[in-house]
Amino acid sequence: MSDDSPILVTGAAGFIGHAVSERLLARGERVIGLDNFTDYYDVALKKARVARLTGNVGFRLIDGDIASPGLVSELVEANGVRRIVHLAAQAGVRYSIENPFAYEHSNLKGHLAVLEAARHAGHIEHLVYASSSSVYGERPLGGTGFREDEPCTDPVSLYAATKRSCELMSQSYATLYGLPLSGLRFFTVYGPWGRPDMAYYGFAQKILLGQPIEVYGEGRMARDFTYIDDIVDGVVGVLDKKPAASEHRLLNIGDCNPVGLMDMIATLERALGRPAIKLMRPMQPGDVTATYADISAINALTGYSPKVSLAQGIERFVDWYLGEIENGGRGPMAAVA
Repeated sequence: MSDDSPILVTGAAGFIGHAVSERLLARGERVIGLDNFTDYYDVALKKARVARLTGNVGFRLIDGDIASPGLVSELVEANGVRRIVHLAAQAGVRYSIENPFAYEHSNLKGHLAVLEAARHAGHIEHLVYASSSSVYGERPLGGTGFREDEPCTDPVSLYAATKRSCELMSQSYATLYGLPLSGLRFFTVYGPWGRPDMAYYGFAQKILLGQPIEVYGEGRMARDFTYIDDIVDGVVGVLDKKPAASEHRLLNIGDCNPVGLMDMIATLERALGRPAIKLMRPMQPGDVTATYADISAINALTGYSPKVSLAQGIERFVDWYLGEIENGGRGPMAAVA
């Protein structure tokens, strides 16, 4: 579904950003990728992701900070951008306790800069942006899926609070300036080329090294693990369904199938062919017990339906990860090589 105008993808060196960019390029779109390569995790991995994109004539990379005044506006105006996929953000629940101002800068100031660019351009057809399942707050195990019409008034981490703030800012800009917006609440994305700070990734590293893994919440947690290809299906599907002017949609993107943390570890052990040495730890500040996406809204809009099971997805991640080790390692993987 190609358009003559390029699509601006912020966070193009990130896990989801590079995968979305790759999919858009594959279907003939032109993509302007914006990223500032922060060192929250190893920059070598981010550069390796971008290297997969730069060979495509339709891709152009801009190294810059979305929170820099005027940068996004200049890119939008100079390139006639009419669609934006805004995925740049400071991720991580636990890191928000250590470095809260990184979240103020990237998530709040950065999101506002993107909204301002869209507002002043006057020709944005659709702005899709990343939110998070963390906005739902603490929920017990069991029950029904989280629905987008729930109030979301009790964030348990600063990261969650910034993501909910982005949703509220977006609602105000849709109302004031007629912007067509879609906010996507992602649920525990995993897979090849993923983030080393995610549990499944760190566990794989330590299991291969014979080191113990720390299992928080005494293992009594569950996550709606969603494979990266399914996430990309959802993002691109929503991008293609342009809302009306002044419409602001909030949509879950998840697998709709919560898996217990201990079950995920067992799946990883089977894929690696090695047992994990488990150290049981209490719940950490900012963590939630469970996530569980109700995906009826995005399914009705786009036909979104996850295809990759956790066993399949973990197997694909392990195959990629072991391949990286065999090739000499990269960044955080080098320690295993």
